[in-house]
Formats: sequence, structure tokens, C-alpha cells
Amino acid sequence: MGDHVHVRLSQGLSVSADGELIEHSRCRCGATFTKVFDADGGEPERLPGS
Repeated sequence: MGDHVHVRLSQGLSVSADGELIEHSRCRCGATFTKVFDADGGEPERLPGS
């Protein structure tokens, strides 16, 4: 049997009390993942040409 590869399906976004953006996702196998982005981590991203 082949190896399992997790496919992360987005379950939504939330914001913590500290202002961090939290991304929630899961795999069809039932595994869950949480990724935290620090809002104070640097300069805002800019679109090309702006």
C-alpha cells in the first residue's frame, strides 16, 4: 500500500486575542493543522505596481 500524503483543506481563519491570524485546516484522514501568523512580524505586503 502507498504512503499517505496529507491534503490540507481549509477550515477557516480566526484572530487570537493577541492579534495573530490563525489558519485552521484538516486532512480527510482526520488530522488537523493550525498555522499562526504574527501580525507584527514586519512590513505589510504590497501588490506589484502599488
